[in-house]
Amino acid sequence: MQRVFVSGVGLVCPLGNDQKSVWKKLLAGQSGISQLTQIDVSDLEVKIGGEVREFDPKVVEVNEHTSARKMDRASQFAVAAALQALQDASLDKLCLGSRGAVVMGAGLSGLLTLQEQTENLLRGGPRRVSPMTIPLLMPNAAAANVCIATGFNGPAYTVSSACASSGHAMIDAARLIACGEADVVITGGTEASLTRLGMSSFINMRAMAKGFNDNPTEAVRPFDRERGGLIMSEGAGCLVFESESHLRQRKGTAYAEFLGRGVTSDAFHITQPDPTAREAGRSVTECLQNCKVLPEEIADRVYVNAHGTATKFNDVAETLALKIGFGDAAKHLRISSTKSMSGHLIGAAAGLEMGICCMALVDQKLPPTINLKNADPYCDLNYIPGSAIDAKIDYAMNVSFGFGGHNVCLLIGRGDDPSLIRGSVA
Repeated sequence: MQRVFVSGVGLVCPLGNDQKSVWKKLLAGQSGISQLTQIDVSDLEVKIGGEVREFDPKVVEVNEHTSARKMDRASQFAVAAALQALQDASLDKLCLGSRGAVVMGAGLSGLLTLQEQTENLLRGGPRRVSPMTIPLLMPNAAAANVCIATGFNGPAYTVSSACASSGHAMIDAARLIACGEADVVITGGTEASLTRLGMSSFINMRAMAKGFNDNPTEAVRPFDRERGGLIMSEGAGCLVFESESHLRQRKGTAYAEFLGRGVTSDAFHITQPDPTAREAGRSVTECLQNCKVLPEEIADRVYVNAHGTATKFNDVAETLALKIGFGDAAKHLRISSTKSMSGHLIGAAAGLEMGICCMALVDQKLPPTINLKNADPYCDLNYIPGSAIDAKIDYAMNVSFGFGGHNVCLLIGRGDDPSLIRGSVA
């Protein structure tokens, strides 16, 4: 079985359109949440979100077959982040052909296209509907467009499991490499669901933070007693997963080794997590067992990027899940929810947050949970409130919980060969 390494990161999100900009803002504790400008929010109760700003769709047009006009915004983000990740890995000039694969995650793929074309149908009838509607909104469009842009001919598909989509995608990507079916896999996730339709659904679900239209940067308050819910965002987080043999052959370096995963399902409720956190906790336990590490041995050497949506139910259940997985050692964990700054990228969340884990591991700096001023007594672990910290860590864990009860826990580490690991993000 091949060992799997993360050799490239590409990010497009409300905090910036490249990984270095995103990392700088995270460490400074800056929020990317602002007044929404790209949709009509005049009659919406929540008028804020995490928009991708100053994004040039033309960056995706790298050959005669890639056209921004023929991509939904979600696919544009995916291609832009994928190209960044390949360049970051110094793989952008290599022809990988059938040894390159793509596994993307998307929770609400093509929602913008769906809304626009439904409006066209209602206003002007069937002849007003674009013939590109299905190719634009189909869930596999992101993976297909990344293949078209990169020339990867190996397996390519999209995974959808709500907010855990990117996590599941990364697991599949690691399997393709471990089993020898690919040398390099572009993986992660993308989302562009900041539409009137998407916003209205989350608002009416009572899942979104309300009352912050005039101070949007304070809206997302994970683990705080006064938290009121999530804020929707858009963007993409892509990573390059690479086999150890391919990485060594080309004398490359990586952010980390992908060590393993834990995957479970609540079988409880379509939107709410099981309050006992039994299966969420088991995903953490299984991840540690899969990686052959003991919780008490790594608790003070691991950074946990929490799902941390700032909803009433998630944050308590997630705290309990980490206590189940780590036992008494949970008190030594250093955890943060970077959604406090990025907002919730839904299907792209784990892709972005695994990229953050990679940068934390290399730079030995941990981003904070902002807006955490009055901790919920049931959320009593160390969530790195307020400001980033320096820390000596050897591991980073990414936790994702999706609507439907999908639980994913991933662990990366510095590995046992320092020559394969980067010295810094820069």
